Amino acid sequence: MDWLVYCARAAVLSNVAASVVSAGGLARGDLLEAYRRMFTIRRFEERAGELYASGHVPGFVHLSIGQEASAVGACWPLGRGDVITSTHRGHGHCIAKGLAPGPMLAELMGRAGGVCGGLGGSMHIADPRLGIFGANGIVAAGLPLATGAAAARRAQGRGEVVVAFFGDGAVAQGAFHESLELASSWDLPVIYFCEDNQYAEFSRSADQRRGSLEGRAAGYGVGYAEVDGNDVEAVAALMTDLVAGARAGAGPSIVRAATYRWRGHYEGDPEHYRESEELAAWKARDPLALTRRRLVEAGVADAELAAVSEQVERLIEDGVAAALAAPPPEADATLRHVRAPRPEVSEPPEADGEEFRTMDAISLALEHALEEDETVLVAGVDVGAGGNVFGLTRGLAERFPDRVRDTPIAETAIVGLAIGAAMAGMRPVVEVMYLDFIGVCFDQLMNQAAKLHFMTGGNASLPLVVRTQFGAGRSSGSQHSQSLEALLAHLPGLTVVMPSTPAEAYGLLRAAIADPNPVVVIENRRLYGQRGPRPERGALVPIGRARIVRPGRHVTLVSYSRLVHECLASAEELATEGVEVEVIDLRTVSPLDRATVLASLERSGRLVIAHEAVRDFGVGAELAALAADEGFHLLDAPVVRVGAACSPPPYAPNLEAAWLPGREAITEALRRTAAF
Repeated sequence: MDWLVYCARAAVLSNVAASVVSAGGLARGDLLEAYRRMFTIRRFEERAGELYASGHVPGFVHLSIGQEASAVGACWPLGRGDVITSTHRGHGHCIAKGLAPGPMLAELMGRAGGVCGGLGGSMHIADPRLGIFGANGIVAAGLPLATGAAAARRAQGRGEVVVAFFGDGAVAQGAFHESLELASSWDLPVIYFCEDNQYAEFSRSADQRRGSLEGRAAGYGVGYAEVDGNDVEAVAALMTDLVAGARAGAGPSIVRAATYRWRGHYEGDPEHYRESEELAAWKARDPLALTRRRLVEAGVADAELAAVSEQVERLIEDGVAAALAAPPPEADATLRHVRAPRPEVSEPPEADGEEFRTMDAISLALEHALEEDETVLVAGVDVGAGGNVFGLTRGLAERFPDRVRDTPIAETAIVGLAIGAAMAGMRPVVEVMYLDFIGVCFDQLMNQAAKLHFMTGGNASLPLVVRTQFGAGRSSGSQHSQSLEALLAHLPGLTVVMPSTPAEAYGLLRAAIADPNPVVVIENRRLYGQRGPRPERGALVPIGRARIVRPGRHVTLVSYSRLVHECLASAEELATEGVEVEVIDLRTVSPLDRATVLASLERSGRLVIAHEAVRDFGVGAELAALAADEGFHLLDAPVVRVGAACSPPPYAPNLEAAWLPGREAITEALRRTAAF
């Protein structure tokens, strides 16, 4: 199809300006095609509502009847390589971008033939192969992903753009603010398209905020335009112009499309919050009726319009029939797509090169990855010009100026950048400066990075790394010292690794960057200056495999990160007393290497676990449960856990020293267990 430019140009490219775009004039064939797409969305949504009412569609359903013109017009100038992100009310966007109704209907019904294999459902329909990076059940959560996809598209230099759909209620979310800050500072090719359907769930838009969207755009330094969202020609004209500008490097912009949803927030919504007269007034401006009138005025015969209706009806009913006949997902579908298949990696040879520090290992791992793979992107607060707060990335931005980038202090946008860029074909490595700061961006880790591969039925590729660090013992206080790995390990889909030596810091980071899954690499800042032998270039430490760093036969001692060294020292002390302690370095916290722990427990009959994190509900608790569940018959003594007291990390040096578990506590636990 030829994409034409119609009507007045909106002044939104490099300067902030507002423009209300009037209707343009699509060529007759194009207008008929736009009508067909809108009618497809209308009939899809109507049938979805009927199927929900009859019990064939489980869960929640949010319909976009009345908003068809904004979806079709916004996607009108987009190609297959362009990307959209959507909302919980996203069926229309997906159809407008080219997704077939049949697999979508099967997805709504939770069938194996669904576009996501029945794992996503109505709120999470996606097909990254078509540039549809997903509807999203979390308000505004797709905006950081769109920002990341736009960063990838610009880095790839293919001239492709991103359109991020959001509702007016999303403007209140921090994800909206952070995404615009990052997109503006990086001049990304992304259009944030607000479908203002007059309500944020049950509340009127006018009651939710005092500032205008236009004013917000001015604050971000991005372009702004308004359009009649019920006029498909006006929306298509505006978006054709904006997309062309974004392809040419004009940077981000915001569009507000005024429209209206005819149905409630969700199917079954009693809709006590709006008047019937208001709904009737908007129905009188039905986008399909408006387009049909224009087609008739352009000379399109009733028979031609009837043929379109018949074609769409057949398409939808065929899709309904196929979906109803499709089987439910197989029983193993739940576990099949938690993580992408991980390539087999052999244990590297023992490092024997010249000694270097852990901080050098991390820097070298990033440098080698950037040299060897042009899809690797490094981003975060002060990782570029500043070289990271600890100097770990110093000099990389000078060597790789387009792929080592500073970001605003916006953790949600930073992690969203990684997710969207990974889905778009990059291998991003982003930094969250302190492990404590994951609370700021937890939705992007918990509901996006950890779940998108699963919810898309394995179609979303997420090879991304989040680097962060922790480490009590320097009086950094309660908000800069926490060991929160158990929080992340509890999220199916995330991989969590924690190195203990320079060689393993290099090998685990290289393996994480090469991995097809989202990996959180947690470094201990107290190990940055630690020295050890350098591994060979490209050495990969296998993810998910623990390492026995000291063999023994009387007690199994499991740890990871910095405390491994305290465990080794305690084991040396116990050796002088005739107790041989086998020390295991987990290296990967999740997925847990249960086999290595159980095999060691079979040899020793005794288990002690030590970690810096608070003892309650930690990794040690999971290992103790493993021993009780699968290794109970192997135990000759109670399992003992060594960890911090259940309080936030204290600030005063004497209190922190008493709170932080160390060699003395580990040694005492070993003696007690060995003597049992």
